[in-house]
Amino acid sequence: MAATHPATDRIDDAIARIEAAIDTRATAAERLSHRHAALKARMAEAVAALDEVIARESAS
Repeated sequence: MAATHPATDRIDDAIARIEAAIDTRATAAERLSHRHAALKARMAEAVAALDEVIARESAS
């Protein structure tokens, strides 16, 4: 079994930290995307409800 070099170990550790950071950012971006879609849907519902109120008031 070959001994590892300390510099190689540090590089491997750095790569592992970078990969973990990428995974964390990807998860956060996915959550943000889902929250954005939910907010967009709720805003569309609110605008539709306001449109109905305005249409009823205009018809009166």
